[in-house]
Amino acid sequence: MKTLFVRRTAATVLATTIVGLSLTALAQNMPSPPAAGQPPAAVKAERPGAPRADAQRHAEHQQRLQQRMAEHQARLKASLQLTPQQEPAWNAFVARMQPPQGPAQPPMDREAWSKLSTPERLDRMDAMKAERDRAMAQRHDAIRSFYAQLNPAQQKAFDAQQPAFGPRGERGHHRGHDHRHGGPHQGPGRG
Repeated sequence: MKTLFVRRTAATVLATTIVGLSLTALAQNMPSPPAAGQPPAAVKAERPGAPRADAQRHAEHQQRLQQRMAEHQARLKASLQLTPQQEPAWNAFVARMQPPQGPAQPPMDREAWSKLSTPERLDRMDAMKAERDRAMAQRHDAIRSFYAQLNPAQQKAFDAQQPAFGPRGERGHHRGHDHRHGGPHQGPGRG
């Protein structure tokens, strides 16, 4: 009888401890109540996913991209061993490769997007795609004109620095997995 009492008491203490810890964890994840003089709109802006937080996150992302791009350009320039006569071509290349500062059209919020009809949404997506295609074509032209200024050894170094794209490269939506046909591409004569 005494062992049954001890078991039940231990089980009750254990269950109470688990519930207490769970409630503590939940309380830590709850948003804090608004301050006395703080308007509700200010509280909404502090929520994760609010426009202000999204803008901050976007700015930080853009800064990281710029830093990686500068590092890549420094590595590329060092590997190319440019002559003083090639410096103007390099500077023009770097200037033309800079991404645009922002989209031609400001992004729409979900509410405005939901008010558009399907054809209007498609038109908006087509316009954004045309803008991206135009920017990509400008970057391709910059690469071609700079590449033409390089000697064969520099062209080989330039080719080695560029990421691999296409079915064998690491870039791409499926990253080596072809979900349309049930598995990765086996190559000629395999599978």
